[in-house]
Amino acid sequence: MLFDVLVYLFENYYRTEAYPDQDTLQRKLHAAGFENDDIHDALDWLNLLTRAPDDGLPESLDARFSFRGYTADELAKLSLESRGFIAFLEGAKILTPLLRELIVERVMALPDEVVGLDKLKVIVLMVLWTRRGNVDALILDELLPDGEMRQIH
Repeated sequence: MLFDVLVYLFENYYRTEAYPDQDTLQRKLHAAGFENDDIHDALDWLNLLTRAPDDGLPESLDARFSFRGYTADELAKLSLESRGFIAFLEGAKILTPLLRELIVERVMALPDEVVGLDKLKVIVLMVLWTRRGNVDALILDELLPDGEMRQIH
């Protein structure tokens, strides 16, 4: 599954500044037991995230004075709990409006009908990792599924 591959990538390459080239990474993921389709889906999803344009919204946009309304498609795809979590992260200044939009865009790129909180947390983790390079330990604790990688602290 795409999310299992993404979590595996994070767990294995979080401490390193970068992950191997695509061919090496595909071989390592295949050796780890992932299916080719899942590997390709995850790498395509991740490549689109890392190539996402930085323009569109200024990083300095103050989220305190903005409101994010969701389209009907976004409302159907993002659970109420997921939308609330995005608002929480933005209110806590963990997400900028630009990062929020990248997260929503990556959610909408998934084939899933509804993206619940657990999947959203993986997406947030991947966005923060690819955009910031490191993730604060408290944020990491909140984003990782229960019992996963607690030793990173």
